[in-house]
Amino acid sequence: MNHLVALDWVLVIVYFGVVFGVAWAATRGGLTRRSSTGYFLAGRNVGWFVIGASLFASNIGSEHLVGLAGSGAAGGVAVGQFEILASLILLLLGWLFVPFYLRSGVSTMPEFLERRYSPAARWYLAVISIIGYVLTKISVTVAAGGIVFQALMGLDFWVGALLVVTATGIYTVMGGLRAVLYTDVLQAVVLLVGASAVTVIGLRELGGWGQMTAMAGPGFMDIWPPRDHPDFPWTGILLGAPILGVWYWCTDQFIVQRVLSARDLDQARGGTIFAGFLKLLPLFVFVIPGVIAYGLAQSGRIELESPDQALPVLVGTLLPTGLRGLVVAGLLAALMSSLSSVFNSCSTLVTLDIYKKLRPGTSERRLVLIGQIATVVLVALALLWVPFMKRISDQLFQYLQSVQAYISPPIASVFLVGLFWPWVNARGAMISLLSGFALGTVRLVAELNLAQLTPGGFLHWLATVNFLHFAALLFVVCTVLLVVFSLGGKAPDHGKLAGLTFATSGDRRVPSARRSLHLVVSGVLVVCVAAIWWWFRG
Repeated sequence: MNHLVALDWVLVIVYFGVVFGVAWAATRGGLTRRSSTGYFLAGRNVGWFVIGASLFASNIGSEHLVGLAGSGAAGGVAVGQFEILASLILLLLGWLFVPFYLRSGVSTMPEFLERRYSPAARWYLAVISIIGYVLTKISVTVAAGGIVFQALMGLDFWVGALLVVTATGIYTVMGGLRAVLYTDVLQAVVLLVGASAVTVIGLRELGGWGQMTAMAGPGFMDIWPPRDHPDFPWTGILLGAPILGVWYWCTDQFIVQRVLSARDLDQARGGTIFAGFLKLLPLFVFVIPGVIAYGLAQSGRIELESPDQALPVLVGTLLPTGLRGLVVAGLLAALMSSLSSVFNSCSTLVTLDIYKKLRPGTSERRLVLIGQIATVVLVALALLWVPFMKRISDQLFQYLQSVQAYISPPIASVFLVGLFWPWVNARGAMISLLSGFALGTVRLVAELNLAQLTPGGFLHWLATVNFLHFAALLFVVCTVLLVVFSLGGKAPDHGKLAGLTFATSGDRRVPSARRSLHLVVSGVLVVCVAAIWWWFRG
């Protein structure tokens, strides 16, 4: 495989210079470093285009650059369902959740949970979110950065991983969310252009779309795989994937922090709709290249040591000098985009939901400093976790989704049920959250020790049941616990729930100047999703 040559390196260096220039321009003046709102929420004055591009670019991290193509090479387009479903879940974020979030004026998701339930619920979500960031988002992104450096630049895995962390940390620590948002816009454009080039050149090398489908394995082009599919059965996609989506897109600080930075409801909702359209693209520019790599490997034109090598090998072997450097710059920029976003979100949780709760009189400048220090500690923990990831799955994207399946159902349950039914209380919420966490932990430990478990036993079944089915089952269990233990306790004070549930929100139709336009565009997005489902129906 061809590594980068001098021209490619020049383009990589120039691109990173532009990224750092954008970050500096977005945050010059130092306002973001003097105020916690300015640092963590970009002053709550961001427009829909930047919000939508940042939602897309932040989400498009290592699991998409490496993992989606890897899963596509290993099993076909079924993994693209997570991307298509995300378009619909983003509509749910904009139309259902955002009005409550903005009306409440919260800065974090744990803060919203405290207002809806109790301080204990806030502590739980803050701590479990930070742990989840280390086990999934940060560590997976660091690992993928190492893979890209190793495959395309010939550098040692750990050298590449440390370079990604260091470069990202510089502008994230200095510029806060505003730097992250505006660099995300640039990175989204470059990433889509580069990924599209890989798809087009790969299809041409393979002989076109028809040749790709002819060479694909059985079921490769079916986005609705059979119920016995080992990774993505259609029953799991239908029942489990939306639960992961609601947690990730609608309740996770990593994502929601972007809409919290909006200047008003119109801009926040417009950003979610725009991001929904962008989420239709990964199926074609990330998953399809994996299928292309599978076809080229079957014909002997490339060699794949593992599915996760699909995209790096395509870039290194098919792209000409210059374009290869630009695409690599886009790949690394996307890794940095995802990493910078999670750094900022994680530091927000540590600072506002933990440190500030313990020391409420802390100055604004010190709050920013605490967030910066927390980032360094979290990076170290993520690097320590990376070696254990391979014990769960050889495919990065599947690993990320499976770990999310262990922690997301109870969180999705308390948010969703809490919005629709004001009678669920703090006791029910905490029992649901803690029980869900315990069951998820048992599943994770059982999966890590699968070789020592007796086939046919309960723990063996728990470790081997499909992660999407497990997510659906855990969601049902947590919801039942939430309702049952709430009914057996004292009803919440509805006066304290004002604006936090549908029943206590007063005027449920929040005034919006662009509401009609958003309704029409949202309908167009739903039609696009249905068309993709029909085209890839197998």
